Amino acid sequence: MDGVGRFARSLIARLDRVGADALLLAHRSLLARHRRSMAAQQAASAEPYARPSAWDFWLRRLSVRIANLHIPRHAGAYATALLLAATGLYGVQRGGHWPALNGAMLAFGDEMANATGLQVRAVRLTGNTKLSQPEILEAAGISPTTSVLFFDPAAARTRLTANPWIAEATVQKLYPDQLLVEIVEREAFALWQRDGKIAVIAGDGTVIVDQLDSRFQHLPLVVGRGAEKRVREIVGLMNGRPAIASNVRAAVLVAERRWTLVLKNGIDVRLPDTDVDQALATLTRLDAEKKLMTRDVSMIDLRVPGRVTVRLSEEAFRAHEAALKERQRARRRTGTAT
Repeated sequence: MDGVGRFARSLIARLDRVGADALLLAHRSLLARHRRSMAAQQAASAEPYARPSAWDFWLRRLSVRIANLHIPRHAGAYATALLLAATGLYGVQRGGHWPALNGAMLAFGDEMANATGLQVRAVRLTGNTKLSQPEILEAAGISPTTSVLFFDPAAARTRLTANPWIAEATVQKLYPDQLLVEIVEREAFALWQRDGKIAVIAGDGTVIVDQLDSRFQHLPLVVGRGAEKRVREIVGLMNGRPAIASNVRAAVLVAERRWTLVLKNGIDVRLPDTDVDQALATLTRLDAEKKLMTRDVSMIDLRVPGRVTVRLSEEAFRAHEAALKERQRARRRTGTAT
């Protein structure tokens, strides 16, 4: 009969039922939202099926074969030794020790070959006049311990032609115990002065001796940049005119274009850019007729064809001026007396 109490119990029961329904609805809503989100992510990340390429198929087969491969015993030790050897060779190469290692291996090979009777016991050498036999053997890398088997003729030829005296070289093996070395030496052709230093050069301009040697003081002297490349040209022209060549001290190449001959008495003979031989012929004729190269002049200019310009020396010029003044005074005295 307590209506308040019964009403209170009924309200609580209803509230419990409403709360449970609300929680269940919220749970279902969250679960549905989560499923939709997962479905959307899977749809966004899903890729269409693609047939694997031949390369992928080959890699898969290779991986299966490697997995089923039978590894022999001690394979790990062999691989480790190979890795260490490769590392050592790399270190030798990077450290610059390969020439020493190669030399040691070559020396060992020579010892083995010499023990079998392949040691070099004789060297046939031809063509040398300026270089001695010991100098050539040293340049070719031939020593008492060299073996014919491991001797490298191509390398020896390269070393020989690196010597400025040697123009060509031929090296051959003559089994079982001989070598043949044939060389062609360069000839000292002229002296070349550059940067205040004088060197001995061959006809092709190769520097043979990088200093003045008393044995070659008689050679013609050329001066200037590029003169060594044209030395055959000017020396050949002078040799064709002995009267001029005997009076020339040096041939100077000016601006790498034309030659100026410096005579032993100090006269400069300026030659043209072209037709040098004709200019030398003119100089030879004038010297034969008027002793031009022994006159008291400082310069003979032959650069303009058909015209010869001569400059007097300072002493000759002063003497010429004095003679002119004396002649003028004599004329004035003659006019006054008249």
